[in-house]
Amino acid sequence: MSVPTFYGKELRWKREAAGLSLEAFLEGSFYGKSYLSDIEHGQRRMPLDLARHADRVLGTDGFFERHCEDVRKARRAGHAEYFEKVLEAEKYALTIEEWCPTLLPGLLQTPAYARSVILAGLPLSPDAEVDEKVSGRMARAELFEVDHRTPEYWVILHESLITDPILTDQGMAEQLHRIVELAERRRITPQIVPRMRAAYPLMAASVMSMTFADAPPLIYMEASHSGGTVDDPALVAQYRKAYDRLRAVALSPDTSLAMIKAATEDYRNGKQPDRLE
Repeated sequence: MSVPTFYGKELRWKREAAGLSLEAFLEGSFYGKSYLSDIEHGQRRMPLDLARHADRVLGTDGFFERHCEDVRKARRAGHAEYFEKVLEAEKYALTIEEWCPTLLPGLLQTPAYARSVILAGLPLSPDAEVDEKVSGRMARAELFEVDHRTPEYWVILHESLITDPILTDQGMAEQLHRIVELAERRRITPQIVPRMRAAYPLMAASVMSMTFADAPPLIYMEASHSGGTVDDPALVAQYRKAYDRLRAVALSPDTSLAMIKAATEDYRNGKQPDRLE
C-alpha cells in the first residue's frame, strides 16, 4: 500500500471511529467534502492546516501533522519540491495550456527524451535517481488515459524543438510520433511557432496555464532549477493575454500537426527535417 493510500485510510478509519461524517469533520475548516474524500482515497495531499485540524478534532496527538510531509514526499516522487503544487493541480484541471520554447513539455516526453534532458541538467546523478525522475515524468502522462478526467490540453512549441534533434534519429522519430499519436486521439492540440518569427510574446518564458471547475486559474513558470506558481488574478490575466497573442502568431493546429508528421518520417528515414523559411 502506498504512503498516501495508507494515510488516507487511517484518516477515514479515525474519522468514522469518532462517528463523524465528512461534513461534521470539516466544520471549522475551509475545505469541502470532495477534497477530503480525495485525501481519504490517497488522491490528494493533506495540507498542513487540515492535518492540524484533523489532530485537533480526532485527538490524535499530532499524528496527521507529523506524517503529512511523508505523504507529500511520496506523491512527488521523482519531482522537485517546487513542482509539487502543479503535480497535483494538473490532475484536476479543466484546461492545460503550455508554451515551451526550449524543451518539449514533460507531459509529452518519451522516456528517452526525459532521460536525456535529466542527465543534461544533472550529469552526476546516480542511475536510481535518474530512473525515479523518468518514471515520475512518465506517470504524469497517465493524465491522457483517463477519459473522465482528461483536461483539454493545448501546447505551443517552437519549431526548433521539432527540427533540432537532441536524440538519435530513431529517438526523435519516437518522440514526435508520441505527439502525433496524442493529437490524432484528440488528447492534445499542438501548434508550432516558426523560427522565422522575429519577435513574439513570451519569448523568454516557459509558461503553463491551468483552469479549474472549483478554483481560480493558475500559472506556472519554470527555470533550470526553480519554478513557481502565480495565482494573482491581475498577473494571471496578463499571462493569459500574452498566451493568446502567441497562439495568434503560431501555425494552425492542422498545419502544425502536418509539420510534426513530416519531421517524424524524415527522422525515421535518417533525413534532417526541413525548416520553414
